[in-house]
Amino acid sequence: MATTPYDQGLDKNAANYTPLSPLSFIERTAQIYPNRLAVVHGTRRLTWGETYERCRRLASALAAQGIGRGDTVAVMLPNVPAMFEAHFGVPMVGAVLNTLNTRLDAEAIAFMLEHGEAKVLITDPEFAPTVKAALDRMTGPKPLVIDALDPEYPGTDRLGEIEYEDFLAGGNPDYAWKLPSDEWEAISLNYTSGTTGNPKGVVYHHRGAYLNAASNIISWGMPQHAVYLWTLPMFHCNGWCFPWTMAANAGVNVCLRKVDVALIFEQIRTHKVTHFCGAPIVHGMLINAPEGMRAGITHKVSGLVAGAAPPAAIIEGMERIGFDITHVYGLTETYGPASVCAKHPEWDDLPIDRRAERNGRQGVRYHMQDAITVLDPETMTQVPADGETMGEVMFRGNLVMKGYLKNEKATREAFAGGWFHTGDLAVLHPDGYVKIKDRSKDVIISGGENISSLEVEDVLYRHPAVMAAAVVARPDEKWGEVPAAYIEVKEGATVTAEDIIEHCRAHMARYKVPKFVEFTVLPKTSTGKIQKFVLREQAKSASAIG
Repeated sequence: MATTPYDQGLDKNAANYTPLSPLSFIERTAQIYPNRLAVVHGTRRLTWGETYERCRRLASALAAQGIGRGDTVAVMLPNVPAMFEAHFGVPMVGAVLNTLNTRLDAEAIAFMLEHGEAKVLITDPEFAPTVKAALDRMTGPKPLVIDALDPEYPGTDRLGEIEYEDFLAGGNPDYAWKLPSDEWEAISLNYTSGTTGNPKGVVYHHRGAYLNAASNIISWGMPQHAVYLWTLPMFHCNGWCFPWTMAANAGVNVCLRKVDVALIFEQIRTHKVTHFCGAPIVHGMLINAPEGMRAGITHKVSGLVAGAAPPAAIIEGMERIGFDITHVYGLTETYGPASVCAKHPEWDDLPIDRRAERNGRQGVRYHMQDAITVLDPETMTQVPADGETMGEVMFRGNLVMKGYLKNEKATREAFAGGWFHTGDLAVLHPDGYVKIKDRSKDVIISGGENISSLEVEDVLYRHPAVMAAAVVARPDEKWGEVPAAYIEVKEGATVTAEDIIEHCRAHMARYKVPKFVEFTVLPKTSTGKIQKFVLREQAKSASAIG
């Protein structure tokens, strides 16, 4: 490439260039607002100055254990202060944070600890049985286990050699951490089942985490010093990057160990919560709660919703109870939300059902994302913006993962043609807004969690009475979708639906277990391939009947 006068002597240097990292957010906020409230957990209160100090102690203590650049630190934690602090303390030493899904079974947790080569595991006593079983399953080196006991939780099961607060006490509150020299450095590792039964490790970089954290503020229109309720698990896409967002916002993090409708309304009232995020199931629980639970909430509350099922009814329901809901869309591979259904003032004049339909679309790109569109996956050309022609949703830009850890083939496939392939089928509306019409055929999205149909089928095939099995999504009012299993039984075998369900419960996390089991002759093509689209229609019809 030919040089220009602007290429000569105008190079990046320490005075004009700093790598982007969300770690800079907490440093800035602690410097400017050291005495502002940062974290609320039960009766506990931490300022931004105290939170920053604790993050530096964590970083210092990890460094003393030899943890450094590229090492993995796993956490098995609910939404508690230690989980928030890990989002800063771990990357401060150049390490990579792996937030484990607390709903998974021991087999999955063991796989992730080994695949990610975790050197340290910080865990809550609530998950001690699962974590102990996972550690027992591991065949390679085991991580240093740190127990994060929580005064708000009665359990005190210990698995490690040291408790989290004692670990922090050994750290230096003035630890001199540094920003990464390269913003492309990994900051976190998140596992997703994707479209197969093998979990894939999604790698985020500092640049993407920084930009998505900022996009959350800009694309949602968050005012400074928001009060954010942690209804969304921080293990899910690093809480959609909101730990870093709230540090940039200099707001208040109200912790919530588990989703409890009465407690959610209580926290909103008590702390004047202004913002929260969640899957459609969480919003549905709020909509269906007794009206008395909502009494006394007179201020504006804004929510983000993202999920599999068209959420128009959820958006409409939340609006009816006085909440302002914005619909976002994304995947683990896009740092959580990377598109938003940006609202237009003229939509306010539409009837509520039509307004909710407009607001229920997956929408347009986040501010810091380059593009979202719908392409023909074969030709990689954009489908007509007619609201009818189906194609695949694809993303491109800063809010896309580095790739899949130790899986070059899957990474190449995901980025084929210079776009990230989501596997979601959608149409493009004349105004440029994307609307998903169907999920990729293998994945079931239940309560905001990905369930691989292949993984469930693999368990079903282990049952001695099962000859063939297929699992598809069945629409469900509460969960959005649930797994439905269609099974061909071996000749002469006797088995009941209850037998199948108990078998699955013994081999996988409960939320993955089929909620419906039907014994049938599976529809197949002439080559013997099971026709899942036929079963999906059956499941949809059965759900409509009830």
